[in-house]
Amino acid sequence: MRNLTLLTDFYELTMMYGYFLQGKTEETATFDLFFRPFDESNFCIAAGLEQAVDYVQNLRFTKEDIDYLRSTKAFNEPFLKFLSNFKFTGSIKAIPEGTVVFPYEPLMVITAPICQAQLMEAALLNIINFQTLIATKARRITHAASPAGVLEFGLRRAQAPDASIYGARAAVIGGCTSTSNVLCAQMFGMPPKGTHAHSWVMSFPTELDAFMAYAQTYPDGCLLLVDTYDTLHSGVPNAIKVFDYLKQNGHKPLGIRLDSGDLAYLSKEARKMLDAAGHADCQIFASSDIDEYVLMALREQGAKIDTFGVGTKMITSNNTPSLGGVYKLANLCVDGKDVPKMKISDNPVKMTNPGVKTVYRLFGRDTNKAIADVICLADEVIDDTKPLTITHPVERWKSKEVTNFYFKELYIDVFKDGKLVYSCPNVYQLQSDCKQSLNGFWDEYLRLTQPHAYKVDLSDKLYELKQRLISEDKKGGAHAI
Repeated sequence: MRNLTLLTDFYELTMMYGYFLQGKTEETATFDLFFRPFDESNFCIAAGLEQAVDYVQNLRFTKEDIDYLRSTKAFNEPFLKFLSNFKFTGSIKAIPEGTVVFPYEPLMVITAPICQAQLMEAALLNIINFQTLIATKARRITHAASPAGVLEFGLRRAQAPDASIYGARAAVIGGCTSTSNVLCAQMFGMPPKGTHAHSWVMSFPTELDAFMAYAQTYPDGCLLLVDTYDTLHSGVPNAIKVFDYLKQNGHKPLGIRLDSGDLAYLSKEARKMLDAAGHADCQIFASSDIDEYVLMALREQGAKIDTFGVGTKMITSNNTPSLGGVYKLANLCVDGKDVPKMKISDNPVKMTNPGVKTVYRLFGRDTNKAIADVICLADEVIDDTKPLTITHPVERWKSKEVTNFYFKELYIDVFKDGKLVYSCPNVYQLQSDCKQSLNGFWDEYLRLTQPHAYKVDLSDKLYELKQRLISEDKKGGAHAI
């Protein structure tokens, strides 16, 4: 893993310098990393924790880093010496990758000396925001494609190599079966997938020559791209000739791929032709600027497609190209005393929840389906042996009594006192965890358009703390920042 310590905004370093000069380096801070509501989805799939762990484990300022920072003339030598001995000594709790998460629920809670926690803001947001965004988009696409499978094909359209690698990883967590990206497949233990391009067909005298040459190269994995010239009058008939040849020689062809045109019409016609020729076991793959809305339309039109390859619109999350993740100070521990902090704004969306918190997910005992999430202060314990009243985070007159339920705390320990205590699962285990998390919700919460609003409420104790800090701020108090 690369040393990404300088992958930070300059103001993180200037704030660290200020903390150093003000003698605040021993103060312990707790920061929450969470995302705000956005239009495309009412929930996200948490992703990126493995790369966040790698980042934290490799935090250090090298001699070259120190020399560069010295060249900026923004810092004195004692501070640069302080940086030369820098390492993470704090603790991190996080919601595991593959978990369904909602706005304002901290995906990570970082508690560390304030200089350490401050430095990590930009890089952790960079890592978690992007992978969570792509995992969420992939879940939407794979949900719309079901029961057909989806392959991630985004390498050539991703914003640079890292986006292609870690975006593909996130896409598999979100439900894609694999990726065309060979480096990503190698890094994360996946089988790379792909066939041939139009250039292969065009490099031979005829389309039939190209198909036959590919069949001879991969007789037991022959998938032919049939839309280079004329899908129904040339591509599919030539593919059938090659498939006949393969079967006569004891091989089983895989299928055809469509990459242009009216995919619904072409797939239905191609299916008829393949079935009539005795190749009902051949699959139809399709690509071509596909997203969840195209997939829903194809399903409505009865398209006969077994697997989709999705690239541009998934790897760029085209409708929502960024996640509104933020990293906000929630608590300071000064001289052993906790001082809750919150951001107060005229824009309610930008107000934060103070204090060191945890998140509980409530499930019905008779259904094993999620009822609501409750954001609480960390020292609160839920008693599931008696009814629990949950209350809207803002409109407190809206409440609901929950009975016959059990709960799960969403957080796991990742680092304790600077030591890694978490083992990152492989990408297919995370995909399985994602399916399990999704299965814990009613379909009404998961639909792609106009989903039912899921309850994410604040405990009374957290709500009262929040109101107290708002009141103190109005009176000139110092707790809110």
